[in-house]
Amino acid sequence: MRSILFVAILAVGCSSQPVTSPLEQRTIMQESPVDGVKFRYIESNGIRMRIAESGQAGPLVLFAHGWPESWYSWRHQIPVLAEAGFRVVVPEMRGYGQTDAPEPVADYDIEHLAADMVGILDALGEDTATIVGHDWGAPVAAHSALKYPTRFTSLVLMSVPYGGRGTASPMQRMRSQFDDNFFYILYHNEPGGVAEAEYDSDPRGILSRLYLSPDSPRKAPTVTDPKRAAGGWIPRLGEAEGLPGWLTEADLDYYVEQFEQSGFRGGVNYYRNIERNWNITEDITDHRIMVPTLFLTGEKDVVIGGATKAMLQAMMAQSIPNLRDVILIPSIGHWVQQEAPAETNKALLDFLGSL
Repeated sequence: MRSILFVAILAVGCSSQPVTSPLEQRTIMQESPVDGVKFRYIESNGIRMRIAESGQAGPLVLFAHGWPESWYSWRHQIPVLAEAGFRVVVPEMRGYGQTDAPEPVADYDIEHLAADMVGILDALGEDTATIVGHDWGAPVAAHSALKYPTRFTSLVLMSVPYGGRGTASPMQRMRSQFDDNFFYILYHNEPGGVAEAEYDSDPRGILSRLYLSPDSPRKAPTVTDPKRAAGGWIPRLGEAEGLPGWLTEADLDYYVEQFEQSGFRGGVNYYRNIERNWNITEDITDHRIMVPTLFLTGEKDVVIGGATKAMLQAMMAQSIPNLRDVILIPSIGHWVQQEAPAETNKALLDFLGSL
């Protein structure tokens, strides 16, 4: 359960300014690799965000992606939900893709990220939405529903459970646990931008090693020494011996191109705010998420550390009294909505239909 605890503390949202300028709301004529999806730019919480959207009417479902991901991570969900009658909106999160990437690290804290989500609703003229988040998008979605429950009236968390604000400093705990051994979250918090420098130098290398299934074959890693001084993350992962069945070469090319354009700094900055997020949310330690919530993950997702459905329910019960269900998809890993799109879509539609 350690992996649950250190990730769950990330989910711990500043008011946004509605913007209605026609220039800022204009549709951007760019070709989408997903049929029925259009791109445009909007202003949200003081930054320009690119959103992908589909469906003209119906209840709004807002998707928040994680690291190192993209709006494209939801390519299997967008058309299905739009066809079912929902308005689907998927932003490129702050620091990703063609969305703005502010310079200050503190601009990526949980308050800014949740305010971005509210700002999207304001820019679209929508009062409420269901918010769905995977990986880093899950703590963003959780904090959005926690702080803005009249705007985000239902919640779906994927991969990263929410157990409330931890009682101890997350970064101190991780430093104590790993000491001078390598751990990717500590690596992302090192000064000098060493993590993004490594990833920017080889986007395909890091992405092709992360976008794998639990049983995907790998070559032996070239760095096996656990000490941080022995090297960065890419050589520790081991090169993939081919892509998993759920990821095509065209898919990987699209992801790589996005990160070649944006770089990895924006996404890594989310990790640099873990301690700040804990510090600035002391006032909501006892607050609970009251909206209807679904938790969905792969049974073999490393984030949940082997936890069972009962363990996850018990962990989240105090913080999410209206937790409707916990779904673990057998044999599936971290990239649940891509690895198991049919099961993910069914779970989403069943949950949305129950509201």
